Amino acid sequence: MSRKGNCWDNAVAESFFKTIKSEMIYRNDFKSFTHAYNEVYDYIENWYNIKRIHSSLGYKTPLEKEIELRAYYRLAA
Repeated sequence: MSRKGNCWDNAVAESFFKTIKSEMIYRNDFKSFTHAYNEVYDYIENWYNIKRIHSSLGYKTPLEKEIELRAYYRLAA
């Protein structure tokens, strides 16, 4: 939770939820909770983390950035 008067703490999470709602949730008609759960899981694991580039990550996917950071910290250790 953000401290009182500090609006930047939750900015990344709020941006993610806005993105998933506009790109995935509002475009689908879910038949059940299980169907919605599976579709959201698939969106995050197979699109958002692997294929969708992010300007805040230097126009890389989260997976590419994670691999880059792991290599960096492996070399720095």
